[in-house]
Amino acid sequence: MPPLHPNEIPTTPALVRELLATQMPEWAGLPLRYAGAGTDNTMYRLGDEYVVRLPRTPEGSPARELTWLPRLAPHLSHRVPEPLRHGAPTDRFPAEWTVSRWIEGEEPGPGTVRDWTAFGADLATFVRELRGAPLMGARRADGLSWYRGGQLRGIAAQAEAALAGCAALGDALDLDLTALREVWKTALALPDAEGPEGWLHGDLRPANLLVEDGRLHAVLDFGTLSLGLPDAEHSPVFDLPPEARTAYRAALALDDTTWTRARGWALAVAALAVPYYWKTLPDFAAESVTRLRNVLADAAGTGPDDRAPDTAHPAAGTVAP
Repeated sequence: MPPLHPNEIPTTPALVRELLATQMPEWAGLPLRYAGAGTDNTMYRLGDEYVVRLPRTPEGSPARELTWLPRLAPHLSHRVPEPLRHGAPTDRFPAEWTVSRWIEGEEPGPGTVRDWTAFGADLATFVRELRGAPLMGARRADGLSWYRGGQLRGIAAQAEAALAGCAALGDALDLDLTALREVWKTALALPDAEGPEGWLHGDLRPANLLVEDGRLHAVLDFGTLSLGLPDAEHSPVFDLPPEARTAYRAALALDDTTWTRARGWALAVAALAVPYYWKTLPDFAAESVTRLRNVLADAAGTGPDDRAPDTAHPAAGTVAP
């Protein structure tokens, strides 16, 4: 993939082999092949059992996954990454990196999900279990704070700038931006969210989910694991077909106010991604446009726009802005 961020660290198979040879020599001779990249990480399949995961920027860190995933995994019904080894920064690669166990599966989409209603209920189960997991002494102050665990009004300025960036794309975007701004204003006018803070994955979009035998099998990429309020956690369900959204909402018994705030979060996060990735990662920009169309359809009480592409895209990771 081309660079997405100004301070990106380029990686090659040769660099990964160099890191393995100096820090994990027992694995240096295993077959190595590129396994994909998201907005924040690049992955290389190592043999049949492992995956090397390298942050795309020096600020990327696997600390949250290394510290908390082993403690959270026993509380979750679905598989999550299992970090096995922790790589140290070097002069050639100035960031921490990990080797985890490889998890088989496919990204959710029309050809892989057997029943979207069941898939939405499965995703709701994961969210409920993660949010209900004990804190085990974790605090937001301990590197577990992220904007998506806060109040919607906390990103008002960024969301409005992003909508302006979308408008600057003109006819190429083909979206009703006036209607989107009305949806945003409606969500922003609601009272602030209340309730205890809990665990949040932070980016449950389809690229971070794996399907096996037609059902949700695993959840990937906990780089945005945090503690906070749950409204933004629901927003990626707007990437899914309406029957999945309906089942998800029913399984979590989300009231109208919570759902409207979640819709506002879905809009804001997608709007941030569209102008940022429009030229550098068009598949992800297209995925975000699809989400915005689904937001409009949901707000209007109609089905998804017939022009929307499939929900499955090769990009993975989290929105940089």
